Amino acid sequence: VHKMLFLALPLTIAISGFSIWLGVDAVFHPVKTVFKAVGLDLNKFSPWVAIEHAFPGIGREFMPALDEGSFLYMPSLLPAASLTEVMESLKKQDILMKQIPEIESVVGKLGRVESALDPAPIGMIETVVNLKPQSQWRMKPVKRWYSDSHFPDFVKDLFAWVWPEQRRMTKNEILEELRENTDITGVAPTWLQPIQTRVVMLQSGLRAMMGAKIFGDDLKEIERVGLELEGILKQVPGAVDVIADRIVGKPYIEFHIDREAVARYGVRLQDVQDVIETAIGGMNLTWTVEGRERYPVRVRYLRELRDNFETLPKILVPTPDGAQIPISQVVDIKYVIGPATIKSENTLLVGYVTFNTRDRDEVSVVEDAQKLVAVKIASGEFKLPKGYYIKWAGQFENQVRANKRLAILLPICLFVNFFILYLDFKSIPLSLVIFTAIPVSMAGGFILLSLFGYNLSVAVWVGFIALAGIAVDDGVVIATYMKQTFAAQTITCVQDIREATILAGKRRIRPVMMTTFTTVLALTPILLSTGRGSDVMKPMAIPSFGGMSIELITIFVLRF
Repeated sequence: VHKMLFLALPLTIAISGFSIWLGVDAVFHPVKTVFKAVGLDLNKFSPWVAIEHAFPGIGREFMPALDEGSFLYMPSLLPAASLTEVMESLKKQDILMKQIPEIESVVGKLGRVESALDPAPIGMIETVVNLKPQSQWRMKPVKRWYSDSHFPDFVKDLFAWVWPEQRRMTKNEILEELRENTDITGVAPTWLQPIQTRVVMLQSGLRAMMGAKIFGDDLKEIERVGLELEGILKQVPGAVDVIADRIVGKPYIEFHIDREAVARYGVRLQDVQDVIETAIGGMNLTWTVEGRERYPVRVRYLRELRDNFETLPKILVPTPDGAQIPISQVVDIKYVIGPATIKSENTLLVGYVTFNTRDRDEVSVVEDAQKLVAVKIASGEFKLPKGYYIKWAGQFENQVRANKRLAILLPICLFVNFFILYLDFKSIPLSLVIFTAIPVSMAGGFILLSLFGYNLSVAVWVGFIALAGIAVDDGVVIATYMKQTFAAQTITCVQDIREATILAGKRRIRPVMMTTFTTVLALTPILLSTGRGSDVMKPMAIPSFGGMSIELITIFVLRF
């Protein structure tokens, strides 16, 4: 009876840990099925539903986001926005951001360099927002259990050492203030970090953490599908900054040269094209050198003669006989609406619907988005034209690829671990007993991971693989000495077995405790670190710290 009661402790820890990892609904699904078969539906009990919502499972991501100490604000204006409007919007946003005390500097740019590798339209702004050191951030009041009590002030001061009534603002709270301050009509915002954004753009071409790529053969139809998909994705929990590409809507002025009229006036086609290029677009004639700076010297009509559609037909074109004729005599000028940018992949036109996530992991958000879109398509609320399809992309793809590799690597590591134990003890039952330390210690890692609020990532799984290698150390130490003790003594009854087991436990409990505590103490500085890089190091250390803290229970399981 005592053995069963004690074994219930590691079993409870293992079930709790795996319930936190996979979710209560997934772990207890067989139990719910049995109860439902006898007419009892657990989903109708509010306490059970509350537990399922409290433990839905640990989120998944490729790697924890590295705190770069800055933000990259990438808003996009509507395609019809002029250069002047974009510049005014940029200045206004910089002023609004600078009003937040935690902001050290704001540097924004618009447009792109003269390179085909940077196909950014004029309406796309990139603003780097640098933050001050965390020690200069504002303090926010925190109401504690003793705040409204009648304790003397000196007692409250003592409590404040453990439960302070103030805390620093978090980076997410600063981000929310930035989003509120820069909320301008007609501007579609996207917030990420500079390095993170560049990596995502190089991998997937998106300006956000994830998105849907709509493939088709007509830009207007792609934009229509994208706008409809944008409304659907805004319903997904955790999805923020949902923006569909505004593809069509850029105003253009087209000059269609009438070849018959050109021939009638005796004007060369090249002369008409030169007038259009020089008078309206401008032509660089030479460069002026001012010290180390170089500036182009451009010739074109004055702004008041070319910024009005009504005055464009009055542009003069020279004829061979020296006369000047209005350009409207040889050119048909049209005002049309066309695409701002044209993107293509795999020989098809494509449009993006990008979005980020807050307070949820990337993979879960994308999975929920895929399910919601599939439901809308099945119900007929969302229709994809024939020949059009949606492909999901983003940095979550790295996590999917890593999971496929880990699904092969992790079982191999566990099998090699068990095989080494078998080679040492030549006993499958004994090796299995020692091997039980791995699931119990992994459960401890999942519990601590949940307490710290981290998602499952490659860094976390690396920590679990390391934990699988050291979790069996204590069991090996105890089992080896027990094996030697049984071989040195003559075992004739159950009492002899118990005495030998207790002797082995007493002789090896100190080395076991030293092994565990040295591992835990070595990882403590990593868990308490707050500098750059701690966002990645902590998830790697948490599995080993939590697992080795729980693993001490398994040395008593071995003795039983």
